[in-house]
Order: sequence, then structure tokens, then C-alpha cells
Amino acid sequence: MTSLPSTITLDGRPLSVEAVAAVARGRVSIDIAPAARDRMRAARAVIDDIADHDRAVYGINTGFGSLSKVRIPPEQLATLQTNIVRSHAAGVGAPLDSDLVRAMMLLLAASLVRGHSGVRPELVDRILALLDAGVTPVVPSRGSVGASGDLAPLAHLALVLLGEGEVTFEGTRRETAPVLAGLGLEPIALAAKEGLALLNGTHLMAACGALAVFDLERILRAATIASAMSLDGCRASHGPLDPRIHAARCQPGQIAVAAELRRLLAGSEIVEAHREDDPRVQDPYCLRAIPQVLGAASDAIANGRRTIEYELGAVTDNPLVFLDDAGGSEILSGGNFHGMPLAIALDGLRVAACHIGGISERRVYWVLSGHDVHNPVTPYLAEDPGLQSGLMIAQYTAAACVSEMQTIANPASVANIPTSAGIEDYNSMGATAGLLARRSVDLLRDVIAIELLTMAQAFEHQRPLRSGPDVETAHAAIRERVPPLGDDRSPAPDIAAVSELIATGGLG
Repeated sequence: MTSLPSTITLDGRPLSVEAVAAVARGRVSIDIAPAARDRMRAARAVIDDIADHDRAVYGINTGFGSLSKVRIPPEQLATLQTNIVRSHAAGVGAPLDSDLVRAMMLLLAASLVRGHSGVRPELVDRILALLDAGVTPVVPSRGSVGASGDLAPLAHLALVLLGEGEVTFEGTRRETAPVLAGLGLEPIALAAKEGLALLNGTHLMAACGALAVFDLERILRAATIASAMSLDGCRASHGPLDPRIHAARCQPGQIAVAAELRRLLAGSEIVEAHREDDPRVQDPYCLRAIPQVLGAASDAIANGRRTIEYELGAVTDNPLVFLDDAGGSEILSGGNFHGMPLAIALDGLRVAACHIGGISERRVYWVLSGHDVHNPVTPYLAEDPGLQSGLMIAQYTAAACVSEMQTIANPASVANIPTSAGIEDYNSMGATAGLLARRSVDLLRDVIAIELLTMAQAFEHQRPLRSGPDVETAHAAIRERVPPLGDDRSPAPDIAAVSELIATGGLG
């Protein structure tokens, strides 16, 4: 398992997915490199010069969106920036999870220090101070269309810098102003362009993507272990793992998954017990085609990680300040705030998750059904089937989760609703894609937990035979938290315990 960093220096270089997860879900020391502070000050000087002169530049001395033709006089430039934060804080719905908001704060700070946004270093210092103190803005989950940045969510985040809005602090939801006062922090007075710079970014989408990839990679690892357990828990053939089969296909994810399953199952006594004279010619797809399905999902997750890692080094503000080595500067308007690269990647992650979960549920169904007379398991793995229902309804739960995953796997990025009087006429809906990806990840984790719980019980029916050493280690980790099934009991706490084991990377 990849270790998480304990300190981070924002110096303009891309962040890692692991760094985002570390800040989102813990307390990490974060500072700004001196060179980054110098870049920010140089870019700020460009903005100040524009503010002091008559040349019209979008977002500095003009209105926003379809109001960009309206010129704003110099004495109202600060008010303009405060107004954009207040007016754009139009979000609705349940608040985003704290880990997601903390990831947004980190990504916003990292983008601003790259020196193209023209904000003062003091603004980034304040964001980092809030992260360090554990002050998390309350950000409604609905409001971003994934272009012109994640405007509404980031506006709610920015309100807190002004001493407005609400925060979560020390476990409770509170008004911002008293919390800042208690920490000795004064509200920030925004200067020219700073409000726009705080809002014009893909930081919600990127935060969703980084945390989704981090979690999916852990779940994929657990799903691979669960697949190995299923192969022996179902007394399936190991023949479809033969490396020659996978070399003939050339797909890298498939080859890697097959190799890992062979490694996990090496030394299995269970497979040896049915290697000879087994009348079953071929197993169901859910057992025979695991490398093909998990391999494809693995490749999709890797592609998603690559796209998201690019974004973790990005500047997604507009307009952008560019400095040259000769001391010159230029400010350019573009569309880096458009979330389409992330939206497509996030849609792909949900599809990948859907297939990992779908084939997992099929294995659970297969072993619980009792169809295979060559596997010494009872229906639903109950000790006394009929009097007891065993894990019957655990499969129903897995089916319900998979059905929901299938429903939300439909791509969000192909839908478009124009905004801002048609000036913003093609939006990515990347935030929708990202929030659905978070939901899909949570559902998938529970599906894999159900498979692990089920196959751990199937192993009890294979004893005294044992599987490969690493598979048995995973089985032991499950048994440390969940005892074997005897009399019927609620499976819900057992599913939750195994799901937490997956989330923490405790399976090995």
C-alpha cells in the first residue's frame, strides 16, 4: 500500500493523488515554497497595474459571464470581487463530505501558488491556515455545471474567507465569523480579480477524481483478493489463469490481474483436491473471465488516474497571467476552467466500478445458490438451510447496490444545459460525474465486502483444506473482525466491518 505524505510543500509542481487523500482525511503540514511566493507577487503586480489603468480586462474591471461588456470603475473593483463570491454562492442540497471539501481547499491553494492567477500570497496562507486548524467550509453539493469552474461550490468555500457562510469545526456546524474570531483570524478583504480566481477552477471535480481513484485502487486490490477467494471458495478451475491465455490477448490489465491471481493462489490445497476427475468442463464467466473483466477495469482506473494527475498540476483559472524571462507579461483569457477532461474520466471510473461490482455479485449468487454439486457448500452457506437463511439476503443487498451502480453509470458528460445567457453554452457536467463517482465507489466497496464475507464463510466449508498463503492472510484479517456464521444473525454489522477493512487497506 502506498504511504501517505506527512508534509507537503506547494511549489507549483503537481500534487499526487496520495497527497490529496492525506490532506483530505488527516492533518498534514503544508507550506509554500519561497519561489512560489515570488511568482505570486510578480503576477499580482500585473493585476495591480491593470487595475490602475483604463484597459478593459475580463474579470478585473468588467462584469462576469454575459455581463462582461459592463465596465467597472476603479473604486468598485474590490466590491466587484466580493459581489461575485456572494452572488455565486447559490448551492443547494446536502453539504459535501468534509474530506471532499478539504481536498478542494488543497487543490485551490495548489493552483493559486502556480503564479498565473494573480492573487496575493496572503490569500493562500489563509486557506492553508483553515486546513491546519480543521475549519471546513459547509459547501452544498449541487450547483456546479462543470464549466466556468465549479462556481457555486467554490463560492461557498470562498465565503468563509470573507468571514461569512458556515463551517464545520470541532465536530459541529457553526457560523463562520465567531470561529475565525476565536482563532484570531480577520476576514479577508478581496482585491481585484481575487474573487474570480477563487471561483474559476475545477477543484471540486478534481477532488472527486483524486479521492475516487485513491479509493478505487484500494477496492480493486480487495476485489482481486475476493476473486481469488471465490475461485477456491467455489472450487473453480485455476486453468483460465494460465499465462499463455492472457499473453495471447495482449491486454496489459488482463495480464497483470491473471498474474496476481496466480500469485495469490499459489500453493492452494483446495485446487489440488479437485484437479483430477472433475466433470466440470468450464466454470461460469464470473469465475472464468475474472482477468478479462477486472483487467479492463484496472486499465480504466489507470487511465482515470493519469487524467486526474494532469489536473493536479493544472491552473484552471481565467484569465491567466503569464510572465516572461525579460520581465514582460501578458494576460490571456481562455477556457481552462472547462471540466470536460475530468468529466469524461469520471464517467469512465463509474463504468469500471460497475463491472467490478457486477461480476462480484454474480460470484456471490453462484456460491449461495448451491447449484454446484461438486462444491461442498450448503445453500446460502447456512448450517441448517430452511431453518436458517444464512447469507441469502446479503446477495440481495449486493444486487441492490449493483443495480444502483448501473443506473448511475450513465455518462453525465454527454448532457448539456447552457448557462449565462448562452455565453457559457457548452458545459461539462463534470461535478455531477464526480459526485456520482463518489457514490459508486461507496456502493462498490459494500459489494466487495459482501463477496469477501461470503467467501470467507465458503472457506469454512472447504476445511481442513487451505488456499494460497496470501489468501489465507486475508481470510484471517476478516475473521479478526467477523466470526464464522453459526446461527442466523444480522449480516449488516459484518458487511460494515469488512467494508471498513477495505477502506483502510487492511486486507494486505
